[in-house]
Amino acid sequence: MGTLAAIPLWWLLAQLPLTSYLVVVLIAAVVGITICGRAADQMGVHDHGGIVWDEFVGFWIAMAALPITWQSVILGFVLFRLFDILKPWPISWLDKKVSGGFGIMIDDVIAGLAAAAVIYFLGYFGLIL
Repeated sequence: MGTLAAIPLWWLLAQLPLTSYLVVVLIAAVVGITICGRAADQMGVHDHGGIVWDEFVGFWIAMAALPITWQSVILGFVLFRLFDILKPWPISWLDKKVSGGFGIMIDDVIAGLAAAAVIYFLGYFGLIL
């Protein structure tokens, strides 16, 4: 559900110039380390399902520089969720080995980067957008 909630905020962010967008996402990622770490400490559970800030940031990374279309939202959403759920290496390794707020954030950041890379290569080869 966190990724779905990130879509309206992405739409607002996507109105920014790319440099500003990336700065906001970087700040959100850094602040997210503290937010997610504190939430996990208060809940007593590492990476509880109720902690969604990491999903917001991961999705925003996947969506960087994409056009504002329903097709790009679906593509970014599906690819980000795929990497976040399946957790291929190194995402799975990071998820298991890194703790605290940084650990909660890093697997979603890498999932977002992986989704963005797939989107880039699909676009480069003329397969999408």
